[in-house]
Amino acid sequence: MSRLALTAEHVEAAVLGGAVLGGGGGGWIADGLARGRLAVALGTVDLVSVDDLPPDSMIATAALVGAPSPKERFVRPVDFIRAMRLLGEHAGVSLAGIIANENGGGATVNGWLQAAAFGLPVVDAPCNGRAHPTGLMGAMGLQRVEGYKSHQVAVGGNPAAGRYIEVYAAGAISRAAFLIRTASIEAGGMVAVARDPVPLSYVRDHAASGAIRQAIATGEAMAAARPRGGEAVVEAAAAALGGQVVDEGTVESVRLEVAGGYDVGSVQILGERGRHELTFWNEYMTLETDGERRATFPDLVTTMNPEDGTPLATAEVAAGMRVAVLVVPRQRLILGAGMRDPELFLDIERTVGKEVLRHVF
Repeated sequence: MSRLALTAEHVEAAVLGGAVLGGGGGGWIADGLARGRLAVALGTVDLVSVDDLPPDSMIATAALVGAPSPKERFVRPVDFIRAMRLLGEHAGVSLAGIIANENGGGATVNGWLQAAAFGLPVVDAPCNGRAHPTGLMGAMGLQRVEGYKSHQVAVGGNPAAGRYIEVYAAGAISRAAFLIRTASIEAGGMVAVARDPVPLSYVRDHAASGAIRQAIATGEAMAAARPRGGEAVVEAAAAALGGQVVDEGTVESVRLEVAGGYDVGSVQILGERGRHELTFWNEYMTLETDGERRATFPDLVTTMNPEDGTPLATAEVAAGMRVAVLVVPRQRLILGAGMRDPELFLDIERTVGKEVLRHVF
């Protein structure tokens, strides 16, 4: 695969398609557009495949960790760059490329700004091709590698409010991820993260190769449908990903609480084809229609504004809104190794109070 020099047009498509693949999470559209545009204005950003670099190249993951709803979240562009710089210094590695942790409105362009700043390529192999709630789900199975030592850096928070923090954690990946999540709480809700340098050969076998291009292609299809109206945009997203629009309806109620650095809750929608309950843990985890399970994470469930086709984060959905519900079966997504580990799905059951394992494995 040849290199793709990323442009402002790619930013628009990647963020729009990525927001659909965020499934209610994966960061904010406005944030993704701002960082993506800054990246391509700052320097050349090339998107490459896992076959375009030597297999022993060291690749690090760029992420944004936190909950979407806290009002004090504060992360500057310089924080993303500093986190990647500190990771290289603390881990003692020379990086040859950067991958995103997942797809999402903000997440799809994770790493683009850092790539521009350091003159590195973005490798089209995010840890996961859709957004997910926990760090371990985006760890590409590294927690299963005996003796693996994780290196993770978090930077963020408003200095004027006394919340700025820099954290470096090294050790077992689950412990390091917990400390990074805790840092996001202390920073006001969100931190820029750089983590876990690994050889490209590992990325090739465990990441979601091609998922960034999938987001871009989805966004391009959606943009092309805009002249026909918002419902056409929603249908274009469904067609591009091999999914379907389950229903369109009015949000009756939303329950949302912030717990452990995550947004947790449920949405009740009265649709034209039934009453729907969506549970979420940052991202949507389950969809039930009239009490019958229709989709279960890592199936993709996304809410969208039918008036203009904009994907909606779980933190944006409010009672009285008109929304369309899009579902894409997991078989049509490009998923990383974390989506094949049943143990990681037990936390979903405990968090949202729904059966998950038997619907997936």
